[in-house]
Amino acid sequence: MTVFVSDVPLHAVARAAVLVAALACGACATVPVEYPAVATVVAPRVLAEFNGVKVYGGGFGSALAVDPRQPGYFYMLTDRGPNADGTDPDKKVFPVPGFTPQIGRFKLDGDQLVLVKVIEIRNAQGRKITGLPNPREGNTGEIAVDLQGRELGTDPDGLDSEGLVALADGTFWISDEYGPWLVHVDAEGRTLERIGPFPASKSLPKVLALRRPNRGMESLTITPDGRTLVGVMQNPVDNPDTAIRKTSRLNRIVAYDPRTGASRQYAYLLDATSAVVSEIAAITHSTFIVSERDQLFPGDPKSPSKLKRIYKIDLSKASDLSDPADGPNGRLVNGRTLEQLSEAQLKEAGIVPVTKELVVDLLTLPGGYPHDKSEGLAVISDTLIAVSNDDDFGIVPDGKGGRSPQRLPGAKTMIHVNRVFFIKLDKPLK
Repeated sequence: MTVFVSDVPLHAVARAAVLVAALACGACATVPVEYPAVATVVAPRVLAEFNGVKVYGGGFGSALAVDPRQPGYFYMLTDRGPNADGTDPDKKVFPVPGFTPQIGRFKLDGDQLVLVKVIEIRNAQGRKITGLPNPREGNTGEIAVDLQGRELGTDPDGLDSEGLVALADGTFWISDEYGPWLVHVDAEGRTLERIGPFPASKSLPKVLALRRPNRGMESLTITPDGRTLVGVMQNPVDNPDTAIRKTSRLNRIVAYDPRTGASRQYAYLLDATSAVVSEIAAITHSTFIVSERDQLFPGDPKSPSKLKRIYKIDLSKASDLSDPADGPNGRLVNGRTLEQLSEAQLKEAGIVPVTKELVVDLLTLPGGYPHDKSEGLAVISDTLIAVSNDDDFGIVPDGKGGRSPQRLPGAKTMIHVNRVFFIKLDKPLK
């Protein structure tokens, strides 16, 4: 299948393929896998159609993970499902309210990604969850409504899933934007454990409960030894209030031991207050690659993207921001929250952020990067990484309370779809 953006076939952009010998796993033999420059998800199914506008599923680009047991296969994650802002700023429209957040298993076939299995997320009792907001713990204040404006209620097990870790035992860890939650599910998607920033035998730091609505734990990875989950918030938390959104660049990284519940926190300084962190992938126990971006399309003639970067970060010399008392605002400096401090004030307080080193500027890729959201990220080898986009199920608000097909700027007929970009690095990651 050939897909066009601005009349240029994407599969012909930087077409030189990369041959990587996949590591043996279990009984698997080493299998050479050919990675194209770009792979496109084949023929996503139609979830629903409203007034001629199709909702595609699709939606798998929120996270990307290499299948640790079989080379050439990938897991990709949806978020909470098709949704968009309505005319009321306090309400979020869910055109397919019964959608279940899910993990897709994909096989790489040339320059195509073929969906071979869908794993729907279920609660501990085996019931399919939805992406509707949580009623109490994890509540964001969003009111979910259908296309007719009728309130849909809440789901205590609901997830706005964003980060994904695939383990060799077949289970998964998922991070979300509501609680934020860390959820461990089995190979068929049934919840084994659900951990948030709320009182429990094991919990995340309480300060994370101050996440902005729809800006929770956007990214998740695990260290190579399988012992520590590492997640990053999408934006600085509203600590102590929303006023910091205009000034703070201090975003929180959380290293969490799922066996004991112990955690550490680190400061990641965003390039700009408008930037977000989309994903993290582990290189070693202390080094990672991180996707930082704005939320704009590079091809938008009115407001083109200026920030789509992959950074290598190092935690080894960074300060642990943890609050021993685990107060609701976390560690304070002279009565002020860390988000209220300037970069100079952080330095005066002896707080050292993680280091950042540019690995790839996606806007300079041969042929460019046409999407607004670079959300999934995976390390395939020391010199090859993968980046997936979130296609938002192929719909956008039409400004009148309805939905329109989402098309890439410059492409008159092409609906936004999921792709994975395979990027050969000039400099090894380690």
